[in-house]
Amino acid sequence: MTAIHNFDKALALTPSSRKGHFTGTTSPDYWNMVGPFGGTTAAIVLQAVLSHPDLLGTPVALTVNYAAAVSAGAFDVHAVAVRTNRSTQHWTLQITQADANGTPQVNTTATVVTAARRDTWGDNDMPMPPVAAPTAVERMRIGSSGVAWLNQYEMRPVGGFVPSTWDGSSKHSETLIWLRDAQPRSLDFASLAAMSDMFYPRVWLRRARHVPAGTVSITTYFHAGAAELAAVGTGYLLGRAVGQQFHNGFFDQTAQLWSEAGELLATSNQIVYYKE
Repeated sequence: MTAIHNFDKALALTPSSRKGHFTGTTSPDYWNMVGPFGGTTAAIVLQAVLSHPDLLGTPVALTVNYAAAVSAGAFDVHAVAVRTNRSTQHWTLQITQADANGTPQVNTTATVVTAARRDTWGDNDMPMPPVAAPTAVERMRIGSSGVAWLNQYEMRPVGGFVPSTWDGSSKHSETLIWLRDAQPRSLDFASLAAMSDMFYPRVWLRRARHVPAGTVSITTYFHAGAAELAAVGTGYLLGRAVGQQFHNGFFDQTAQLWSEAGELLATSNQIVYYKE
């Protein structure tokens, strides 16, 4: 009998008697410092849409707003298709948890756009950077970092390592890294959404200072369909992330994810809070 992958355990949602309502439980395997890894939360809201009986097409865009930290334990997800057109479908979502008094509190809001894609002309104006093959790059050793989700991924940094010395000496914010699930799992939309948020805060690299930081909102755009993701299988993705503007306690960072074959699968943009 095949064991259930840790990621699928983290995404497990149980539909309730109310249409579009699901329940789930946070996973210790994907725990970050004060809550679940944000990529897992993004994957959960997307999974709610993908599990909805009214789903049209496949994901095109996903925006997740982290209003508050998700606490360990049970949570509720509510997914609503607010508009369905001929080719596109627009969703709103919320994750709620009960407070000490049993009152539901919203900790995550999200929107998703799905679409029935059609064959058209296409091209790629963001080619994959020339880098060494993943097997030629040393795997990053996590050790006892105390952050569980890091152990769920195999990461092979090409450049832009986490600073070894926090001395303010860095002058750039770009990271290039090969990555995939540590426990082999075929790529799908949920795992692609999670991997789009795998990059540590760009302010750490740009400043070589370990300042407190956390994602406020992330938007991921999906540029591939189910067939293209299936072709990747359990292979590596090349990720690139770079900061763009750091100003008055917030910065944005952009990221791209390519298959080993050089196909651009997803891009993301996020706004991140940092504290002086």
